[in-house]
Amino acid sequence: MAAVTAVTAPYGLRFDAGRICLDLLVTAHPGEHLGSLPALRAWITGAHLVPPGTSLTHADASWPPRFRELRYAIDRLVRTQLAAGTVDTRPCDLALARVNALARPAPPAPRAVRGGDGTLVRVLDGPPGCTALLAAVARDAVDLLTDPVTRSALRQCAGDNCPIVYLDTSRGRRRRWCSSEVCGNRERVARHRRRVARARAGR
Repeated sequence: MAAVTAVTAPYGLRFDAGRICLDLLVTAHPGEHLGSLPALRAWITGAHLVPPGTSLTHADASWPPRFRELRYAIDRLVRTQLAAGTVDTRPCDLALARVNALARPAPPAPRAVRGGDGTLVRVLDGPPGCTALLAAVARDAVDLLTDPVTRSALRQCAGDNCPIVYLDTSRGRRRRWCSSEVCGNRERVARHRRRVARARAGR
């Protein structure tokens, strides 16, 4: 199944890597997407760490650096996993300890309440704290990296100069790009230009 690229304007956030922790890694490419509090709020909402409509007005300037720190630790672990057997994993022990520490607290507690039409909807039992939200992302990373089947589906985009890592859940595990619309389209355009250039050279 092809990946669907979800982009949240105006921050250019993508949510198509297949896991919350991998979507966090995407926020570092091609530039910093979590450099501001509004951008982080948009990412938290877009990643479905909180139910729609959850207020994040209590978030403060300390939050983005803490998410970027977790992103760095997860990135080191994921890239070490992709290079398994070819690199010394010991330098990543500090990153592993950090992810484990951030995964330890309880994530935001959900509650089921009656919506306006009487159906049950999910809300959080109080404003979500930064520590609880970090725990949700860190636990997702722990789940991913300790599940052999899921871990084996980790792929790095085959696009030129694209460092994005995604989870390949396509049929036959044949997905090549982080996004068919982004890197896939770029590759198709490049192939077309090469064909045109060869055709012109053969005249």
